[in-house]
Amino acid sequence: MNVGAEIIGFIIYLLQLLIYVIVAQAILSWLVAFNVINTQNRFVYGLLSGLDRVTGPLTRPISRRLPDMGGIDLSPIIVILGIMLVQRLLRGLALDLLV
Repeated sequence: MNVGAEIIGFIIYLLQLLIYVIVAQAILSWLVAFNVINTQNRFVYGLLSGLDRVTGPLTRPISRRLPDMGGIDLSPIIVILGIMLVQRLLRGLALDLLV
């Protein structure tokens, strides 16, 4: 097998995991915003803090540039779309390497 294509496949896999982390962080932030879960719980606070450390560097620059939407943060959606675009480009590159 082509080592380059396998490395690209692994990168695509890691990007897919990042999408799952971004979705989990968004859902948890909604649950906190609607007072379904409480951040006074140490586990919830630790989980939110860890997810924010992973997703924050990707979503914060986009959040700063987006206009105020009345409490709705669209930056996770934009980041996910960007990751999906990169995945598509990498799949095409992997197919080119296999030929």
